Amino acid sequence: MAPPPFPTSLGGQFRRHAWAYAVGAVLLAAQQSLMYARDRLFKTGVDAAAAGDRDAAWETAALTMAVIAGAGVVRVLSRVVIFNGGRRAEYELRAAMLARLHTLGAGFFRTIPTGDIMSRATNDLTQVRLLLGFGVLNVINTVFAFVSALTLMFGLSARLTFAALTAAPVGVLCTRWFSRNMFARTRDNQAALGKMGDQVQASLAGVRVVRSLALEASEIERFEATNADYLTKSLALARLRGLMMPIFGLIASLSMMVVFWYGGRLVLAKELTAGEFVAFWTATGRLLWPVIALGFVASILQRGRASYERLRAIFDARPEVVDGPLAPREIEGELEVRGLTVELGGRKVLDGVTFRAPAGSSLAIVGRTGSGKSTLAALLPRLLPTPKGSVFLDGVDVCDLPVATVRRAVGYAQQDAFLFSTTVAKNVGLSLDECESDRAMAEVRAAAREAQIEAEVDGLPQGFDTVVGERGVQLSGGQRQRVALARAFLWRPKVLVLDDPLSAVDARTEAAILEAIGRQAERRTLLLITHRVAAAAQCDRVIVLDAGRVAEEGTHDELLRRGGLYATFAEEQRRAQDGGAPEGGLDPAAA
Repeated sequence: MAPPPFPTSLGGQFRRHAWAYAVGAVLLAAQQSLMYARDRLFKTGVDAAAAGDRDAAWETAALTMAVIAGAGVVRVLSRVVIFNGGRRAEYELRAAMLARLHTLGAGFFRTIPTGDIMSRATNDLTQVRLLLGFGVLNVINTVFAFVSALTLMFGLSARLTFAALTAAPVGVLCTRWFSRNMFARTRDNQAALGKMGDQVQASLAGVRVVRSLALEASEIERFEATNADYLTKSLALARLRGLMMPIFGLIASLSMMVVFWYGGRLVLAKELTAGEFVAFWTATGRLLWPVIALGFVASILQRGRASYERLRAIFDARPEVVDGPLAPREIEGELEVRGLTVELGGRKVLDGVTFRAPAGSSLAIVGRTGSGKSTLAALLPRLLPTPKGSVFLDGVDVCDLPVATVRRAVGYAQQDAFLFSTTVAKNVGLSLDECESDRAMAEVRAAAREAQIEAEVDGLPQGFDTVVGERGVQLSGGQRQRVALARAFLWRPKVLVLDDPLSAVDARTEAAILEAIGRQAERRTLLLITHRVAAAAQCDRVIVLDAGRVAEEGTHDELLRRGGLYATFAEEQRRAQDGGAPEGGLDPAAA
């Protein structure tokens, strides 16, 4: 797989947007320099006023206003530049996260549920954005504020400066304690939020099952338990955050009281002029917000760190399927499987499966439920880790080809039809660059007509513009299956793998779809995974899987004459139809 489009580490993102932080730092330095000049002007103006020099006082006041206005403009610009850097970092991390998720296999999604992933993509990324925007700005600004203010303060009175900093060690100790506890509580809070989000997502996705089994009360009870856990962790975090501002505000206030008391004594003793005291006071005030905000900034930094640790679980996950060393190439459509053996959960699902489908041919794969048909279908486009040296396209091992090349060449329509929560037209035309134009809609309608769903879609309230709902909940099982089949027809890959596309249709519709499948077989290599003998009969050749092995292989007529497993399937399905079984045949696994 290609590397992520953007760096995913905090350090990488910081370096990538270093220009924004550098420009922002220059602007913050300029702002603090102007504030230094403002404090010096306060000294000059107050001393001039105390000496009765009105002209000098008014001139200094006007200059002070200009400096303050300039500092305000620079302050706004610094925040625009640095905050935008944080937002760009959030955008890039979200793009990298989605790119990574697209490369990960089923094993990863069994460890982190969908709701938790959504929480990481929203709440955790927001915290990282605050870290890389607001957090970085305040760290830089605090450094410059301390340098600017302390330079002025020491220049005016070293004794008063040391007195003002008597509470600084307490502030440092409090910062360390809050930072350590904030990281742990934020991590627990975000994990609880992810768990709650996953439960809500699962409950809504399965709302029909919940209602059909009258499980609303138990679902609400489960949610209340999860919600209570989230509330407990949120309140623990809120209590910690609520303590920070008062404690750091108290430390800052104590410093101001010391300055007022001791500075006043120095003024009365004529060791400090009134202007110098005012300048010192305003400089101390510039330190007030950094000191008060110290705990808040520490909170932002620790929350960002904790959230990034949760994101790293995605960024550091290793894909099960990776690109091969060969360059992308055009595929003609010849498919060959050699001795394919796969174990899942300690059990052999496929054992030495071998067959060949020349380009432009059709092959049916028949077998009972659990014989390995669907696993084989997923291995061909490398949706599961395909063993090297077992599956070949045009004579080339699929493990040596780029994954994108394999998946463009091998179209797979899975048995459990998945529809996106959008319109029917967009679900059918998913492989098109756009499906709004007249030409695209004509192609969508043609594919739907082939899949025997066009007339039913036209009967929906908004026709092809009808939104199908979450996972296609507004459609019946047969309709969902045929919409997915139309999507597969419109895909036009070189090799089309259809996994049991007729399991939810009636006999009349099945006959029409089989004709369409036959037309598809004339244009590309077709693999039809099915348990229906009537469907298998439309293909050039048939292989029969039994317990993961190829039990029989031949044409439909040859296998019927042999009187083996395939002939048994045919007889079972004939008897089921003659005996009044539901239209469309009987799954041999039920016989």
